[in-house]
Amino acid sequence: MSLDAQGRETTIEQEATIGLSQGQVIWKRFKKHKLAVISIFVLATTIILAFTSVGIVIGGNGQLVVDKETLLLRPDGWYIKGWWQWDWFTVGAKDLVNGAPTWNHPFGQDDIGRDIFARVMRGMQQSLLVTFIVGFLSTAIGVVLGSLAGYYRKWTDSVIMRVADIILIVPVLVLGAVLGRSVGGGALFLAIMLGLVAWPGLARLVRGEFLSLREREFVDAAVVSGASARHIIFKHILPNSIGVIVVNTTLLMSAAILIETSLSFLGFGITPPDVSLGQIINEYQTAFQTRPWLFWYPGLFIILIALCINFIGDGLRDAFDPRQRRDDFTKEGFFKSLFGGKKIEADHDEVIVGTTQRENI
Repeated sequence: MSLDAQGRETTIEQEATIGLSQGQVIWKRFKKHKLAVISIFVLATTIILAFTSVGIVIGGNGQLVVDKETLLLRPDGWYIKGWWQWDWFTVGAKDLVNGAPTWNHPFGQDDIGRDIFARVMRGMQQSLLVTFIVGFLSTAIGVVLGSLAGYYRKWTDSVIMRVADIILIVPVLVLGAVLGRSVGGGALFLAIMLGLVAWPGLARLVRGEFLSLREREFVDAAVVSGASARHIIFKHILPNSIGVIVVNTTLLMSAAILIETSLSFLGFGITPPDVSLGQIINEYQTAFQTRPWLFWYPGLFIILIALCINFIGDGLRDAFDPRQRRDDFTKEGFFKSLFGGKKIEADHDEVIVGTTQRENI
């Protein structure tokens, strides 16, 4: 503890952030979470690899059509080819009888000679598309409805929360299966349908934050000064809830990719001839014992993407709310947990009391 220019006591953490903007403070805290920083680079590399290797398709419905010039199959829509020599839909001759990985096909080939690397990259494109659309759409709906429910309360709160309860009663997997089958198995429409039913959890959290913050002095001051409800919601209360919103958005996104792959595995998500990571696993499930490499790569990328998003969410939580900081993945945190150390909060500063100190006391 020390004194600032006005003679007020300041903590060590406050001294380290003097003169920094809120964004700089958050970024400084975020960088301390090493796994979160690494996860950003891994996820960015994965996204770049997926969208540049086999190219992208803009528009269309995921079906294959015959090109009038080459008389070969191509995806419906505007197809921009990537740097990888193979695509995910062309049938070819297998390098080896069992389609095992080779230098020409590092992830191997399937029964009809299609390149597995290209299919996994296309599957990642679709899964990532669903993940980000669900995260954006459900966050937008959840924040707006949760804000309205928490600020206005009364009948507005009752109506919105009852609708949220109805959606929460039905499992998301069941809703996704019904909606996914009804929209024809396209990634875009499936993502929109999932986004429309994934918002209740975030809405309830935002509502709780608003119910707490609307009783604070700065909100009373804004009301007395004549500020409109819209100004108070978006300029005063919502910025103070951004930590909860950002962290739970990452949780929604990590859940979205698992839901999408589960639906595709069950046959209710993205359907052939388009490709999804879950669909690849489902398509080759009979070859699990004879050709396990058909499962390794899609399963690996599903786990990798979900873990990266979760670690980023952990880092954002620590950055926005340092009082909940976890050091489980640091060397110090490992030894503290190993020797029975526990955290005690005092004036928002974490104090570690080890086993030896407790015995001395």
